[in-house]
Amino acid sequence: MADLDQNTVTDAVIAQMASTTDPRLREVMESLVRHLHGFAREVKLTPTEWLAAIGFLTRVGQNCTPIRQEFILLSDTLGLSRLVNLMDDSANRVGDATETSLLGPFYREASPQYGYGESIAAHAKGPEMMLFGRVLNEAGEGVPDAIVEVWQTDADGAYDLQTNDPGVMDMRGQFRTDADGRYAIRTLIPLGYSIPMDGPVGELVRQQGRHGFRPAHIHMLIGAEGYRELVTALYLGDDAHIDSDTVFGVSESLIVRPQPGLDGSPAPELPSVRYDFRIARRAPHDTSARVGADPSKVAAQ
Repeated sequence: MADLDQNTVTDAVIAQMASTTDPRLREVMESLVRHLHGFAREVKLTPTEWLAAIGFLTRVGQNCTPIRQEFILLSDTLGLSRLVNLMDDSANRVGDATETSLLGPFYREASPQYGYGESIAAHAKGPEMMLFGRVLNEAGEGVPDAIVEVWQTDADGAYDLQTNDPGVMDMRGQFRTDADGRYAIRTLIPLGYSIPMDGPVGELVRQQGRHGFRPAHIHMLIGAEGYRELVTALYLGDDAHIDSDTVFGVSESLIVRPQPGLDGSPAPELPSVRYDFRIARRAPHDTSARVGADPSKVAAQ
């Protein structure tokens, strides 16, 4: 057995993992070890700093609960969630399909079903707006019977999981497009909000001198038979934090501005947004683009 030094230990670890039978696992772990060891050498990581990092990650895990995912929050604030999202979008988005955005931690399965133009505000109160438009395919044709899921904060900047019993759903719902691909959703004007700052991730954000705020936005998940699922969000352009989203989720093409008296609005008396979503046909190799909450669970930060 040869003595190891700070450079040869990396190759020794990789050699010991060479028998990994899953080729993708072997590829990912080899790269992880090389980059992790390289990082430690680059910053000259000390034992005290290493222990502090272990303690930080331990606290992150201890803050995870069935309704709070602190590790997703950490990934979001480091831009890793957005990076994974951007890489997936670059590899799989077709033509003029709508840009994707983060699923976020507040998605919930089996949200209430509503009809055209109905309100998703079952309990919350506040200034209303109308969101309407069409779901289109690559040829610009309406996609009938597409499912449009929506979820957002209320007018105070809180999701239902933060204000209600977990069994209560509010400010979220499912709509089906009509024969021409049209949808219409009555909702409240969302408010931007701070990520939770009471845990280890919030402490890190404060130490970095960051504000921790997300601009006001409305999450959308759109699917139809034979089409690739679209995970995206619309961001209100007049929000003070539109240019400094703490989880880096904003894209220019997803910025909207509600306007009163908008032509075609089912409720022209309300500030309205018209947005047409474009979805692409599903390819055989498509995988989930849901970067955020585990869709099989109720997860929140």
